[in-house]
Formats: sequence, structure tokens, C-alpha cells
Amino acid sequence: MQIIIVEDELKTAQSLERTIMSLKPSSTIAGRYQSVESTVKALSEGPMPDLIFMDIQLADGRCFEIFRQVKITCPVVFCTAFDEFTLEAFKSNGVDYILKPFTKEDIGEALRKVDELKNFFQQKATPDLTDLLAKLAPPPTGKTTFLVFQHQKYKTIHVDDIALFYIKYDATWILCFDKQQYPISQSLDQIAQAVSARQFYRLNRQNLVNFKAIKEVEPYFLRKLLVKLSVETPDKLTVNKEKSHDFLSWMESR
Repeated sequence: MQIIIVEDELKTAQSLERTIMSLKPSSTIAGRYQSVESTVKALSEGPMPDLIFMDIQLADGRCFEIFRQVKITCPVVFCTAFDEFTLEAFKSNGVDYILKPFTKEDIGEALRKVDELKNFFQQKATPDLTDLLAKLAPPPTGKTTFLVFQHQKYKTIHVDDIALFYIKYDATWILCFDKQQYPISQSLDQIAQAVSARQFYRLNRQNLVNFKAIKEVEPYFLRKLLVKLSVETPDKLTVNKEKSHDFLSWMESR
């Protein structure tokens, strides 16, 4: 198997190469590239590899620019520190999406998926893609983790640990069940579109709540509803009368 690595961090590229070769010693690393420009040049002039491991943020831009300049026909495993590009990655030949720092098990699972994909098409002259797409597509339950940066460190927060997304002083924050709070770069609109609508509800312009965090709901002034969580919130959470019926229906539909 001919493999190329597209990664602008030298140490990461070297680590990835060692890991791939330890798991699949019969493979050949046909090239390592650090930028959109060098990757486009290599893929335009040389033969298409059997597999590409690709970072998303490269030295001269995001890797998706490569797909706009070159027709890539082989599977791609995205290996990145950013978790917000999953959908675009799977639209770009992606068969797996690995978050850094990756482990040997992560790379092994990605290689297994590639082998499964190869075997699938070898065994079926006119394959039914339904099962294959179900295996490769991102889960339909919505975004499962958010990457935050605090105290000079990146940290991944799972949505099951998040009680509330809220806006305070024009900034978006995460409130976790353990009472920890983290700023996040995405807007509340972006988050609401990314997470599961079954798990999270947009109470109002400032608050997006996890169903698991709701302790009780009671009538409030002006026919509003007051929503109380199992953790203390920065402000009172209310639902206006126009959304009250929809909110209660959402709660009841579990």
C-alpha cells in the first residue's frame, strides 16, 4: 500500500510514519508534505496513492483547498487537533477522523476501516453502498465533543458532561456538571446546529440546555417557564410563552 502523509508538524509526521509502519510494515510511505501547495503539486504530477493521512490546518491554509484543486480518488484519514470539521472531512473522501494526540489504537482502527473499504469493493462488482456509508458516515446524533482552550492548554469536553451553553458579555461559555466553566470560540447558533436536537434545547437567545441537566420546570411571570438545572447557573433560565408548548413537548418526547 502506497501512503502519503500531509502534516506540517515534523515530529507529528515522523510519529505517524513510525506508527503506520509498525502496524502495516508492508506499506510504503511514498511522500510527506507540509503544505497545500506541495501536496497539490505532488498529487498533480505523480500517481495517486492508496491512502492519505492528512492534517486539516497546514502551513499555508486548510487542507480542503487541496480537494478543490486536485481530484483525489483514494481514501483519506484526517488526523487533526480540530473537531469542528467532521462533516466537511467526510465529504472529502474521509474514512476516519482522528483527534490529536492520536494513539496507536486510533491509527490501527483507521487502517482497519481502509481495509474494510477495500475488501467491500473487491467482493461486490456492483456494491450496495447503504451498509458501507452507514459505517463510514459521522454519527447522526450530532457533535459529541468540543475543544476548549484554557490556562494555555487544549482540552476536549464531551457533550454528556455539558449542562449548559450560555452567552455572557457577548462571549459563549460551557457550564459542565462538575461546575467547571470554559469559554468557546463557536457562537451559540453554530453550537445549536451541531449538537443533537434531542439532547439539547435552545431555551432562548442566551441559553442552550442539556436535557439531563434539567431538574425541574415551573410557571413564571408573564406565562413564561422557569427552568432549574441540577447545577447553579449564572442567570435564571426562562422560556417565553411562545416557546413554552414546544419546550414541554420536547421534554415529553423522551
